[in-house]
Amino acid sequence: MADMSSEAFFDRVAAALQHPGYLVLPQLLAPALLQQLQQRLVPQSGAEFHHAAIGRGGQQQQNTSIRGDHIRWLNNAEQPDAQWLTLMEQLRVGLNQRLFMGLFDYESHYACYQPGAFYRKHVDALPGSRNRILTTVLFLNEQWGADDGGELQIFDMENNLLQQVVPEAGTLVIFLSECFPHEVLTTKRHRGSIAGWFRVSNSHYGF
Repeated sequence: MADMSSEAFFDRVAAALQHPGYLVLPQLLAPALLQQLQQRLVPQSGAEFHHAAIGRGGQQQQNTSIRGDHIRWLNNAEQPDAQWLTLMEQLRVGLNQRLFMGLFDYESHYACYQPGAFYRKHVDALPGSRNRILTTVLFLNEQWGADDGGELQIFDMENNLLQQVVPEAGTLVIFLSECFPHEVLTTKRHRGSIAGWFRVSNSHYGF
């Protein structure tokens, strides 16, 4: 199990982002934190999770033919959300020191897929927009079977499949947001994850 706050961990991530631009880190998270994050997937009220939309700003709309997950944004004022966000802040600083990426902040949400849900192939950031620079996905599912579906497929810009990732608990996927189309295959059971994006500020546009 890697120490996510160590210099060696930051070195490993930075090297992978330089080439090939993505990495998959299985069994990464400490069991105690993983269990606490899994508990946050259990709604305490029917209003906590809402159907995810596509598009940004005033262009947002729900389209279940493209994505079927329900989401809840992480809250830095609550645990264990704050602990995960602290780890991501440390990663942001570590990558900026090594790669001078200009990462400014991080946004993330829990994503719940009910059986039958999926997310069609997409790119997290439009090329050149420099809004979302780096994507992270942390999986929260115990004992995921070969017949459970819900794999994350990562493609290159020529639509060649690079890797198919089983959404097993504690696995972290990191990739350059503009460079890797990806999709979530139809899941056969409840599937939970935390999706996040490092962004740059307006002052870094065109960097």
